[in-house]
Amino acid sequence: MADSFQLEVASPERLIVEERVTEAQIPARDGYIGVLAGHAPLVAELQTGVLSYVAEGRTRYLAIHRGFVEVLPDHVRVLADLGERAEEIDVARAQADLEHAQKLLEEPHVDLDPAAALAEMQSAQVRLEAASRAPHDSRGVQ
Repeated sequence: MADSFQLEVASPERLIVEERVTEAQIPARDGYIGVLAGHAPLVAELQTGVLSYVAEGRTRYLAIHRGFVEVLPDHVRVLADLGERAEEIDVARAQADLEHAQKLLEEPHVDLDPAAALAEMQSAQVRLEAASRAPHDSRGVQ
């Protein structure tokens, strides 16, 4: 049995990842799924969370927002509503989004949709978590 599998992560806008990996941790609706080569086939709904995978001995991270995953023994396809590589995340914007969502929840309005505000807050938190795991270059820039 091979010790790697093909990982594809795509959003409606673009193909985010397409490479051979040795493992992946995927945020499914009922909890994280750990995938190794030869995994039993399954289809699952994604939740907002940090997807991690190991390729060429390095762990990489993505912020994933909803969608579906298909796991086959030698291929994993992640179809996310939104997805960003950790190193592409604008940390200042994610922090501002988090603060905005928190403010909305602290000062509710008549037309406030609490579920939407909580989803916005969760999305910003996941983006910040993924970005915090991105490797930094020698200047401290992501």
